[in-house]
Amino acid sequence: MDTALLTALVDALDELAADPDLRAVVFSTTSEAALSAGADVGEDLDAAGGVERMRLFTRLYAAVEAFPLPTVAVCVGNVVGAGAELAAGCDLRVGGDNLKLAWAGARHGVPVGPARLALLVGLSRAKDLVLTGRVVGMEEAERIGFLHRTAPAAEAEAVALGLAREVAGHPPDGLRRLKRMFHELEDGARRVAYENELLLEFQRAGAGLPRRAPRT
Repeated sequence: MDTALLTALVDALDELAADPDLRAVVFSTTSEAALSAGADVGEDLDAAGGVERMRLFTRLYAAVEAFPLPTVAVCVGNVVGAGAELAAGCDLRVGGDNLKLAWAGARHGVPVGPARLALLVGLSRAKDLVLTGRVVGMEEAERIGFLHRTAPAAEAEAVALGLAREVAGHPPDGLRRLKRMFHELEDGARRVAYENELLLEFQRAGAGLPRRAPRT
């Protein structure tokens, strides 16, 4: 994910959240090789650009967490770092049989992962995945409750779209009400805001995400 993609995602979510006819959103990919392998560490950025990209990441995480309607993630191939965070922020997840899921933040000292993952798989499992950064396949991801459906990688998007259609068939006012209930009962906004503050501070004053300095 680079600055341009993050900007497009945030803008799209803002627009979709205001659409009265919307029923559900599916996050997918044009390649079965990955939903996302995380931040584009090869992007040419100076220090200010690195902070701005991190600000966009925090806006994306907050927008997904607060989205007023059900969200579904297609988890195929590499779902790593920010890709794993995006998937964890969604309400429902469909995994492909080629899934390689990992929270890679610990490898770079990035303070990310606990806010969303602990609510999904429990504190003990979240500590294992976040602190080790180990890779998790489809079967384990389903067993620990991270995935709701599984499929061959080539069929995962179709399964996710079917799941979204199933959810979208329910009364829209009820869907929005249920999302608000989950949002408030999970205390997700506070958790995500806390982690987002640490991410911005890490980028401003800490080591920050790896980045390639602009060419001169």
